Amino acid sequence: MKAYLKNYRQSPRKVRLVTDLIQGKSVAQALVLLSYTPKRASLQISKVIKSAAANAEQNFKMDVADLVVHSITVDKGITLKRSMPRSRGMSSPIHKHTSNVSVILGTK
Repeated sequence: MKAYLKNYRQSPRKVRLVTDLIQGKSVAQALVLLSYTPKRASLQISKVIKSAAANAEQNFKMDVADLVVHSITVDKGITLKRSMPRSRGMSSPIHKHTSNVSVILGTK
């Protein structure tokens, strides 16, 4: 019962604020919490949890009501490197961070 979100274009530090809220909660409770969380990452995290629940239901014939968010981890993804023009013909680096999110669901 796994699902992954790779190279999500938001820094891992910001995404971890959302994932720490739902660690250990049931799937239904986690989706309700995410629907009322005013963070940008909450929509993507809810999609990943729904995908993991659908994987459990289709592939392993499990009941969605019994599923719990066993572990949800946010790791650092690739970093897009850009540059910003500065004065006197110089440039300064800009690092656009990405996140890799993995969700593992278990039973109660």
